Amino acid sequence: MLDITVADRFKLGKKLGSGSFGDIYKGSDIHMNQDVAIKLEKINSRHPQLIYESKLIKILYGDIGIPQIYWYGTEGNYNVMVMELLGSSLEDMFTKCGRKLSMKTTLMVAEQMISRIEYVHNRNFVHRDIKPDNFLMGIGGKANIVYIIDFGLAKKYRDSKTNQHIQFREGKSLTGTARYASLNAHEGKELSRRDDLESIGYVLMYFLRGSLPWQGIVTRNKEEKYRKISEKKRATSLDELCQGYPPQFRAYIEYCKRLAFEETPDYAYLKSLFREVFLREHFTMDFIYDWDGQIKPIVEVKHDTEVKRTLPEITQPDQKSKKKKKCLIF
Repeated sequence: MLDITVADRFKLGKKLGSGSFGDIYKGSDIHMNQDVAIKLEKINSRHPQLIYESKLIKILYGDIGIPQIYWYGTEGNYNVMVMELLGSSLEDMFTKCGRKLSMKTTLMVAEQMISRIEYVHNRNFVHRDIKPDNFLMGIGGKANIVYIIDFGLAKKYRDSKTNQHIQFREGKSLTGTARYASLNAHEGKELSRRDDLESIGYVLMYFLRGSLPWQGIVTRNKEEKYRKISEKKRATSLDELCQGYPPQFRAYIEYCKRLAFEETPDYAYLKSLFREVFLREHFTMDFIYDWDGQIKPIVEVKHDTEVKRTLPEITQPDQKSKKKKKCLIF
């Protein structure tokens, strides 16, 4: 274990996890006598981004589900971010529940996930790496709250003063996690708000189904795997992906895929889709999740084949404009 005290205040504890962008440790604030999370990244990292992420979270902090940053800077050979200690990720909870979540739990986290990304978008950023690992549950009195983390790949999509949206571009490499990436991401297009929301749709189907049709692809290299995932994702119809589940899930993804590059999503409409299912199933918003041991995961639920509410009008993209990771489990 590294013997490091950060800023003469935060003592490094046990290692909780690691990833391509650094290691995460449980630590303690010796001044306030409370547990914290400490993320370390070597200063000579090939693509350092921890300080950028720290500054971004400081900008975003102030709304529910955004972790608090206590300190960031450098200590010895490391870039360091000290932040609020959170609970397990939704990926961990998914695994704990036998790799399938009930309809009730999925709907409860869905509304929170959409609300979190709506807030990030309203602050002029897109996340660009939506996946279950990047949504964590709180602890203690905040154990029912879903937090969004890992802003290392986040990007400002709109100027905060002029409201000018970034320009559409193509020919970019895949950004984010291939399993949950939007088709636009696979096609090398600049990402915008619509892509974060499309990724949430894939995450929700992952929770309900237990897996996605493009999982388990074995290839010789990463580039070939990304291509195969893209092909399978494109070939999988929404009817096939969402078969056996409420039509609102299909409607959600369809809406996201129809959004124009610069278009402001109707977040209220998207949340209302899942509220319809919640009310029809007579669920109670008690924040008792599957991992609390109160609910058994549901394998599949048969529902009506139509969505009562019609999709909002969506403008088409301006063809002229088309010119041709991480904070971990803690």
